Amino acid sequence: MRVLITAGPTREPLDPVRFISNRSTGKMGFALAQAAEAAGHEVTLIAGPVTLPTPERVTRVDVETALEMLAAVETHLPQADVYISCAAVADWRPEVCSPVKLKKAGMDGVLKLVRNPDILKTIRPLKGNRIFVGFAAETGTPEPEAERKLREKGLDLIVANDVTAPGAGFATDTNCVTLLFPDGRREAISLRSKLEIAQEIMAKIATLR
Repeated sequence: MRVLITAGPTREPLDPVRFISNRSTGKMGFALAQAAEAAGHEVTLIAGPVTLPTPERVTRVDVETALEMLAAVETHLPQADVYISCAAVADWRPEVCSPVKLKKAGMDGVLKLVRNPDILKTIRPLKGNRIFVGFAAETGTPEPEAERKLREKGLDLIVANDVTAPGAGFATDTNCVTLLFPDGRREAISLRSKLEIAQEIMAKIATLR
């Protein structure tokens, strides 16, 4: 299969120095790319600003903002059989990006934001026979929000996890997740390395295909 994966955060610049972002390090998305390649798939990895090395034999496309990530997904999706949306895309961006550093004395303390596009919702009309997989990184109990995203975005599988659980979440090498399917099935994967979880997810995707 030809697998397209997004990973890492996006950065939404306020000026050449400051930006809005989140705690994602890209480790889960890069583990998915490694697992997909090891399973014999052709992998394109669209990466936000992270410091991780590119997995062997994976084609990497670097982006910074949500709009750049959306454009890259739209470019590479036609060649993909599977799209895995693992990136933590910023929901908002500053309305204006200053070309020079803003000075404290000249700022009024109010930052005007505009909503970024939801990449999965935007490309849903392009799904066709492709498998779409999403992620729901939440705090507390992630399943209700994951179920909503599964329905609203027309996904074949969503991976839910509580980023506050011990050993899970951002910047860790381990994770624990629950896989949710459109037919109501749920499969919990206990705490283990992100690569092992990625291998489990890729095995499930293969059965969907």
